[in-house]
Amino acid sequence: MNMDVQEYLPFLIPLLLLQLVLMVTALMMIIRQEHFRYLNKIVWIIIVLVLNIIGPILYFVLERR
Repeated sequence: MNMDVQEYLPFLIPLLLLQLVLMVTALMMIIRQEHFRYLNKIVWIIIVLVLNIIGPILYFVLERR
């Protein structure tokens, strides 16, 4: 089984772009927001950066007003 990375690029590129857009949008919103419901700014930034796609989605679901 010889797997070539180029075979998976059509599937990986949209996922990477989605991850990047979600992360940048969430980070911009976190930086601009002053008050948080559940956690503080530093913790949300760490969650968004470490948990890739799940982190920004968690932020949008839990903190979006």
